[in-house]
Amino acid sequence: MSDRQSVPPRAARWASEGERCRFGDLDAAPFPPFEPGTVWLAGAGPGAAGLLTLMAAHGLMQADVVIHDALVGADVLAFAKGARLVHAGKRGGKPSAVQADICERLVAEAKAGQRVLRLKGGDPFMFGRGGEECEALVRAGVRYRIVPGVSAGLGGVAYAGIPVTHRSTNQSVTFLTGHDLTGAMPAAINWERLATASPVLVMYMATKHLAAIAARLLAAGRGPDEPVAIIANATLPDQTVVPLTLRQAAEPPDALPTPAVIVVGAVVPLAERLAWFDAAESAGLMG
Repeated sequence: MSDRQSVPPRAARWASEGERCRFGDLDAAPFPPFEPGTVWLAGAGPGAAGLLTLMAAHGLMQADVVIHDALVGADVLAFAKGARLVHAGKRGGKPSAVQADICERLVAEAKAGQRVLRLKGGDPFMFGRGGEECEALVRAGVRYRIVPGVSAGLGGVAYAGIPVTHRSTNQSVTFLTGHDLTGAMPAAINWERLATASPVLVMYMATKHLAAIAARLLAAGRGPDEPVAIIANATLPDQTVVPLTLRQAAEPPDALPTPAVIVVGAVVPLAERLAWFDAAESAGLMG
């Protein structure tokens, strides 16, 4: 690294004069237009409102209707002042909206000339059914834009002080879901090969089937003392991290916190040195 003072780039035309850019400058920023009769599929991030992308925040402020998941919090929805809010949450084991109905609602609102923001927790294309909704929009001839979000398997895990990759432990990581379309443990995953192929696993929506998943991984040869972390309500003031071993995960406590992302592998102990987030102190803050 060089100590030579770098010359800052010339300010963008929309930025105000002065030493620092201000949030108010974004009012003049050249975001793409949110046209009536279109749908934006946006990621809300892992929880904290401060982890919204600029594009997602812009879409929320421009939308006529916001169709949002259950895990999108009030602090995030506060950006959608003036928009009509439609709850379309899907939570395991609880009454949930039917996916076909959500797709139909997206099409109907767009055909009515509304600017529709479909807001999903995390990233819409990471186990978020965003692809299914895009296919429905394509069939209906509705134009759309994808606004990626910070996935819980990255941002949420980082808030626990766990890097999903580290040069001293792993050169690969696998992201997977803990249940399939029916809610059962995914039968399409070859657990035996997965156990030996990937040193680090990041599992979404896997709490319900954690015992069965851990048993399959143990049977396939992963070590019983391999570290596991269950990170619930990531990035929020009630974030909790439950450390286990893979042996303990095969017989977990009766009540595990949810919603959670689960990490298996040698990166988990790094949190002992790298944990930085004080959940209690974050109360009232945006991250």
